[in-house]
Amino acid sequence: MCTLALPLPAGHWGRYLQTAVARLEHNFGPLTPGTITLDSTLPLASGMSSSSAVVVAATLALAHDNGLMERPRWRETLTSPEALATYLACVENGSGFGPLDGHPGVGTHGGSEDHTAMICSRDGELGVFDFADQVPTQQRRLRLPDSLAFVVIMSGVLAEKTGPALALYNRASRLAREAVNVWNAATGRRDANLGQALRSDADARAHLSKLLLDAPALSRRVEQFLTESTVIIPRATDALAANDLSAFRSHVDASQRGAEEGLGNQIPETSSLYASALALGAHAASAFGAGYGGSVWALVGASDAESFASTWLDTYRSAFPHHRDSSSVLVTRPSGGVHERGSHLAG
Repeated sequence: MCTLALPLPAGHWGRYLQTAVARLEHNFGPLTPGTITLDSTLPLASGMSSSSAVVVAATLALAHDNGLMERPRWRETLTSPEALATYLACVENGSGFGPLDGHPGVGTHGGSEDHTAMICSRDGELGVFDFADQVPTQQRRLRLPDSLAFVVIMSGVLAEKTGPALALYNRASRLAREAVNVWNAATGRRDANLGQALRSDADARAHLSKLLLDAPALSRRVEQFLTESTVIIPRATDALAANDLSAFRSHVDASQRGAEEGLGNQIPETSSLYASALALGAHAASAFGAGYGGSVWALVGASDAESFASTWLDTYRSAFPHHRDSSSVLVTRPSGGVHERGSHLAG
C-alpha cells in the first residue's frame, strides 16, 4: 500500500496526487509503491484545468503501473472513454461512480467537462457533448479549418481554488444544485441535474421559472444554463460548421455576456482581454474556465496568429502593467486527448 503523508494545505498541488492515490486504493485495493515525475508547460491556476490535468495524469499513470485497467472491476465499469472521463472527475470531486464508491476529493464541486476534453479530444476537431446524464454523450464533432487557430492569453490573475476563491468556484454548481433541489421537492422527481429536470416534460422550463420567482440568484443561474446549453452552443456549432464566422461571433458574444451577467465570474482583466481581442480583429473571443481569474481565447486566422498574439499581449500589458511579468500567451489548435507513449489511453 502507498503510504500517504499528512494532509497538505488546501490548494497545495500535492493534494491532487494524494486524492488520486487514496481513491484508487479505496476502489481497487492497495497500490504498489512507485515514483511519479510530474512535468508541465501548462500555466498553473490559469483557468486551463491544470489541477484536473494532475488528477487525470496521476490517476491513469497509477492505474497503468498497477495493471488496474486489466482488472474485471475496471473493465466492467469504465466501459467507454466517456465513462473513464466521468470516473476521473469523480476522483476529483469525491462522488461515487456506479459500484466505485466515492471518497473525499480535493474540495471542488465541478463536473466532468474538462476531464471529457482530456480523454475524448481528437486532433484538429472540436467536440460537442451532452452532460445531462452521469456519463456524457457525444453529440457532434466538427473539424476546425486549417486556416484558423486559437490564441490564448493567461491574464496573470491566478484562478486558485483555495479559501474564499474555492467558495466562489463552487458557487455556480451550488446554485444549480439548489435549483434542482427546489424542483425535485415540488415535483417529487429525483433528477440529478438541471439538464434532466428541464427535459422531463415540455412545460418544465416554465414550471421551474415559477418555482424560482422568489429566488433571483437561482433564477439567473438557470437562465444562464438554459441559454448556454440549448441555444448558444448548438447555434455556435452550426455557424462554425457552416464557416459563418460572423454568426459564430454573435453566439460567442452572448456566451461571454452570460458569464459576466449570469454567472458573475468575470474580472476586469478577462473582460478587457475579451474586448481588446475583438477590437484587434479576432473572429470571436471569450473567457473560459471557472472565472475569477484565468484566461481568454481568441479565434484568429492561422497565418496571422503569431503577430496577433504579440499585439494582443502588448495591449493587455499596457492596460494592466502590474500583470506584465505574470501574463503570457500561446497559439494553439485542437489536439488529441491523453495518451501513453503514442497510444491513445482511452481507446
